[in-house]
Amino acid sequence: MARFRPRLAAVLALAGAVALILAACGSSDSSSTTAADSSPTSTTSAATSGGGAATVDLADNADLGTSILVDSEGNTLYLFEKDDSADESYCSGACAKAWPPLTSTGQASAGDGLDASQLTTFDRDDGTTQVAYAGHPLYLYAGDTAPGDANGNGSDQFGAEWYAMDSSGATVEGDESSSEGSSSGDTSSSDSSGDYSY
Repeated sequence: MARFRPRLAAVLALAGAVALILAACGSSDSSSTTAADSSPTSTTSAATSGGGAATVDLADNADLGTSILVDSEGNTLYLFEKDDSADESYCSGACAKAWPPLTSTGQASAGDGLDASQLTTFDRDDGTTQVAYAGHPLYLYAGDTAPGDANGNGSDQFGAEWYAMDSSGATVEGDESSSEGSSSGDTSSSDSSGDYSY
């Protein structure tokens, strides 16, 4: 029996060493996993804040009754009637929070059904590069919460009206906005929706 005690002690010592090694490996794996997990989060944040080249596509919109310009995720793109050229935006500050400009860090591309020669970019005052189509700087709308929404269409905010666009660059007023009277009705409902807090 006494002969087995040194062996038992050696086995216990070996088991303890293995446990320490495994614990060390476990903490090493844990810290490398944490580092790996934090890396994609940074990439996602960067992408969300406008990283990458923009794509302008064309998509059918049932509410507006025609195909309209959208971004790569299917979100409606708008023109601002106050903008009078393809290389200058009259929307900044609070306006750009409610109507975020479509920006690109590389050459923007046009999807099927769009004329790529009509797609241009220009430098904004804040240093970002905004995309324009057919002479109109392009914007998203903070009030649109899902692809296909066109809640901003016909809105009168920040000094002019906002409209979705078709493939030629013309405004899309939609079936309900065909007359001046109904357009002004849209305006009052837009203005009464609050102080642009979404």
